[in-house]
Amino acid sequence: MANMNSIGDYIRQQREQAKISLRQLAEQAGVSNPYLSQVERGLRKPSAEILQQIAKGLRISAEALYVQAGILEDRPGDSGVRAALLTDPQLTERQKQVLIEIYESFRRESQKPPTAEVVAVVRDRPAPGDDAPPAQADGSSDAAGPA
Repeated sequence: MANMNSIGDYIRQQREQAKISLRQLAEQAGVSNPYLSQVERGLRKPSAEILQQIAKGLRISAEALYVQAGILEDRPGDSGVRAALLTDPQLTERQKQVLIEIYESFRRESQKPPTAEVVAVVRDRPAPGDDAPPAQADGSSDAAGPA
């Protein structure tokens, strides 16, 4: 029952943060006022469909509610960052969306193969322990060797 209570607490926090009354959210979500009250108090377990309607009424992602309810696992490999952002009551919904977009762009960027420019720089670098300067285009070297 821990999941039911945490989802109810989360819905209440989001509703209060959005300054929406219980009655308004119930109306927007298409559920009864007493039912929504029971969900918030952890007495009822809402279905995925109801969570989606509540999310729409709160103007948050249904995914955030699914993760909170334990219906959906947080995306693999993101180390809980998305869930932490989505459940932070001090962030506005817009701030959460922007932070998630930035986080996902960094993840995508780090998964890309290196560009040709990066490969060229790495290729021209001397091997570890090799103190010889890189050869020039004409095959000579910068080092003043024995004449």
